[in-house]
Amino acid sequence: MASRRFFDRLRRRGLRGAPGRAALDLAPDLHERDEARLRAVIADLLRMHDTMTQRAEAAAVADAYVALSDDGRRNFHLLLARDFWTDPQAVDDAVADLTASRDRRAAERRLRDALVPPADRLLQLLSGLEGGVKFLVDLRADVLRMDVPRAGDADAGLADLDRELKAHITTLFDVGLLALRRITWEAPAALLEKLINYEAVHAISSWDDLKNRLDSDRRCYAFFHPAMPDEPLVFVEIALTAGMATELAPLLDARAPELDLERADTAVFYSISNCQPGLAGVNLGTALIKQVVEALRVDLPQLRRFVTLSPIPGFRAWVESQLGDRARLGERELALLPAEPARMLERLSAAEWDADEAVRPALLAMCARYLTTTRDGRAPDPVANFHLSNGATIERIDWMADATPKGREQSFGVMANYLYEPDRIPERAEAYATKGEIPMAAEVRELAG
Repeated sequence: MASRRFFDRLRRRGLRGAPGRAALDLAPDLHERDEARLRAVIADLLRMHDTMTQRAEAAAVADAYVALSDDGRRNFHLLLARDFWTDPQAVDDAVADLTASRDRRAAERRLRDALVPPADRLLQLLSGLEGGVKFLVDLRADVLRMDVPRAGDADAGLADLDRELKAHITTLFDVGLLALRRITWEAPAALLEKLINYEAVHAISSWDDLKNRLDSDRRCYAFFHPAMPDEPLVFVEIALTAGMATELAPLLDARAPELDLERADTAVFYSISNCQPGLAGVNLGTALIKQVVEALRVDLPQLRRFVTLSPIPGFRAWVESQLGDRARLGERELALLPAEPARMLERLSAAEWDADEAVRPALLAMCARYLTTTRDGRAPDPVANFHLSNGATIERIDWMADATPKGREQSFGVMANYLYEPDRIPERAEAYATKGEIPMAAEVRELAG
């Protein structure tokens, strides 16, 4: 939710005292009469030439938005998508002019201008306010939270608004503008509390748990934007180990002894969390991993391996769909199953299924196929797709690596190690992006059959 304090600061600095309207007092649901008032305010401010007055008016609009209910905010989104979008007639005229004009470049400029919706100019004004970048990120989070409809639906204009917001935010969050910072236990308490709240992969249960994740044999790095210096955008948690970790529990065990860093030869990336819902689809994780690898190579030159210990969130649902249709299973998988597919499905539904070692070979083989088979040139598992897109290889599939209820529920406890070899990251990322090639270790290839 966008924070009112950003715009309180604008008042204190006197921007609200600039010539223009008083603060907007709108009903929380933004009913029809108030919607008409807001429409007039936005139209007026977009016509203004005085920058200070325009900024004050934009701040008033932002303050009014913060005070709206969810219904009011959705009406605000619809207002932008409906009344401040491109003019179809102006676009048609510009297209016609493009083919008839002798001055091709001038015609192209007119068409380009016609294709920029007025809402885009409002977004630019909002992002330029103090706290405006965060406001824009939270605005998009609201649009996404309220279910952007598919094209063809009655409110399909919201999908266009989301695309415009995403394009604007992507420019604002170019990785060249971001700062990589290591987070330690000495960081401000407010920032540490945000790590606890934002952790999305393996929940942080307490301050002691967080302290353990920031010990001397652990690392945590985050990206920050200069306009949001106290808000992490995405962060990664790393365990320094001797050898490749194939189980989650030892990495999260607060009672485990700290490793002597001279013995560490492997950096295990075990959690990557996006902190801002409004940045969904803006891929900052790719740059984060690459920069963190380089930082670790400088600080700890003895490290030889950079791997993940990653969840496989779509695996259990996929297995159940495969076992529900015998025709989907390969001959090798059928041979490995300790029972007919329907019976196997029943066994996996039992509370103590993991005590049945006979299911292990089949599940590992199915997991290898799941991770190494592409659909439309991409791995169907979102975590696999993320790491393969970043230039990693599937190094190992780990049985019962996450024995927590969450791990059992999403993947029968199975996890995967993805290996990042710095010198080969670019070529692997390119091969995956252009040809759908999935690099894998010999052990994984053997499992896949």
